[in-house]
This record gives sequence, structure tokens and C-alpha cells, in this order.
Amino acid sequence: MINAYALTRSGPEPPATVEDLRTFLQAALEVEHLTIPVYMTGMYTIKPGTNRQAHGTIRSVVLEEMLHLTLAANLLNAVGGTPDVAHPRFVAGYPAQLPFSDPSLPKIPLQHFSPEALETFMLIERPRSFVPSKPGRTGWTSIGQFYDLIRQALIQLEGQQRRDHEEGRAAGPTIFTGPPERQVGPEDFYNSGGEVFAVTDLKSALLAVEVISDQGEGADGTIWDSDDTIFGEERQVAHYFRFKEIRVGRRYGRYDLPRSKPSGPLIDVVWEDAYAIHSAAKVRDYPEGSQVRAHAESFNRRYAYLLTLLELAFTGSPPAMRYAVPVMLELRDLSERLYRNPYPDPVLAETGLHACPTFELVGEYFEAAHTEATETIRAHRASATEEYTR
Repeated sequence: MINAYALTRSGPEPPATVEDLRTFLQAALEVEHLTIPVYMTGMYTIKPGTNRQAHGTIRSVVLEEMLHLTLAANLLNAVGGTPDVAHPRFVAGYPAQLPFSDPSLPKIPLQHFSPEALETFMLIERPRSFVPSKPGRTGWTSIGQFYDLIRQALIQLEGQQRRDHEEGRAAGPTIFTGPPERQVGPEDFYNSGGEVFAVTDLKSALLAVEVISDQGEGADGTIWDSDDTIFGEERQVAHYFRFKEIRVGRRYGRYDLPRSKPSGPLIDVVWEDAYAIHSAAKVRDYPEGSQVRAHAESFNRRYAYLLTLLELAFTGSPPAMRYAVPVMLELRDLSERLYRNPYPDPVLAETGLHACPTFELVGEYFEAAHTEATETIRAHRASATEEYTR
């Protein structure tokens, strides 16, 4: 996890060099990924067949976070960086501090579906206009503010690069020098909340930042994302407001404003229809040789496989992205096997807690995952070639 850079500055400022920008964009990958286990835990702890609207809403956000992760990787690749996501340090130890965030922000825990979990989700996604400005802060206080620093840097650094080139101080006219074959496109990954697109210049880079920011906090000071204007899709409320709908049990209406309460139809939310978990659970807490421990280790191995597929997709094999999303269904099934078991500590089990995934990944998991992933991709390429030559 990257954190030191922001804490050495007098306040949240845009990165001043291309190398700093690459550091910020690697941190953006960590920010986007850190939310995925948090939201997955909230979604998967909902008991099957219950809270359908809430489950569907959280699932839509998880898929869009995958989109954001991929767009951040495209941004990093575009400016000559290399996404680094398949290693133990990339996965936060929960509760986790959001990278480059101000120390005043609380750490983010894993929580089962509950009012407290939705409050955490809203904290993560809150619009920058909701955060009061205070002197002395050393990091960002909203994800929208963090991406605005990246937006400013893209504009400033590209302009400086063009001026330096015109005056003979730089070899090329642009900071967008990354290999285009590393860009993940819509043919490799698509979901109903926007789509992935290649980042090749300042215009597409700023569009990627806009998509990520608008889907999280809303476009132009509204409750709505910009999927209708950018992708021609149905307009949706942004992540913060989707989570608030669940929290208060009511949809937003067409004319509702960011600071107003939702005024639309009621949502049926039953907080009790969820598997309560122990947020601080670790694999070591599950008895060695037990089925619960085996399920927890299997989950962590498959999560390492998911991240390995993503890294392969981000570093030269974009079609690997097609195999990543189905792995999330495997993770859902593995998590359900855990949740149906009482927590191994009988005292905690008496309070109604259940076993749960721990998202603890070690090096050997990634080594095995890389072997499996590269073989899967090789086999699919061979099959596609054979089909083409028939």
C-alpha cells in the first residue's frame, strides 16, 4: 500500500512530474481495489433470496468499481507506467486506510450487510462538496478530490510536455507514450454501467477521470452519474446516492437534490437477513484441518487468481479480463460456504457471528495463480487459433 508520498506534502496537491503521476495512478488502482472486498462482503453476506434490491444495487457498484480499476490501469499504462496488482502488498489488511487519504479519515473495515456497513460505503463515496475544508490536511478527503488532483496533473503535465517539445527540451510532444496494445477495450470487458475504453491522449484520459468521478459522487453537483451523456445508457444515481437509498430504505425521485432525502418509492430492506461476521477474523482463527479453514484458504487462493488475471489483462494480455468477472461468481459460492458456518470461537458464535472470508493473500497463492492463469490464456488462444484455421 502506498501512503508516504501525500504525508510529506503541505496539503493535497497534484503530482508535479510524470513519475509522481504514475505513483498517484498506482495509488488509484489501490483505492479502487480496496473498495471491492468491502462491497463484496456487504453483498455476499445478504442471505440468498432476501434484500434483492439492495443486493442488485451493491452488485452494480462492484461491477463499476471493476470498470474504474480497469480505467485506472489504462490511465497508468497510457503515461508509461506498469500496473502492479498481483502481489500480497496490493491487498490491504483490513481495516485499511485509503491510500493518500488524510489521516483524519477512519480506516475501512470489512462489515456484513448492516446500517453500519452502508454508512461506511457512503463515507467512501461521499461527494467532495460534502466534505468541509479544513487547514492542515495532508491528504485527500474524498475520492472525487483525489481524482481532481490527477485531472489537474494530466492537464498541467501534458501542456508542459508540449511546450518543452516545441522549445527543444523534450524528445516527444506528449506524456501519453505507453504501448497501445496494453489498453483494455470494450471488446475485453463490458458491464451495464458504462464501458471500458482505451486511453491514448489527454481527451480520453480526462474522460476516464470524469467517468470514475461521476459514477462515484454524481455529475455536476447532482445525484446522477453521466452514463446517459457519455455512453448513451440509462441514467442512474451515483454510488453515494445508491448506498443512501439502501440506508434510508427509499429511492430518489427525478427532482431530488444531493442534500435532500430520497422522496421516491420505498425499498424493502431487512437488516436481519444477513450473516453477521467478525470484522477482525483471520485464517489463523479457524482450526487447522477444519472445513471452515479449508474454505477460507480456497477463497483467498481464488481471489489471488482474480488479481492475477487482472494483472495479465493490464500488462499485455487484455483478453484475460474476460476470465476475471466469472471468478467473482466462484468467490460468491465460496463465501456462502463460509457464512453458513458459525464462528469457530463458541463465545463469538453465541453472539450470532459466522465465519467469513479474510482476504489474506500470500506469495505462494500468486505463484500458483500465475501458472494457472497463463495456462488458461494459452489454452484459449490455441483453441481460438484452431477454430480460425478450420
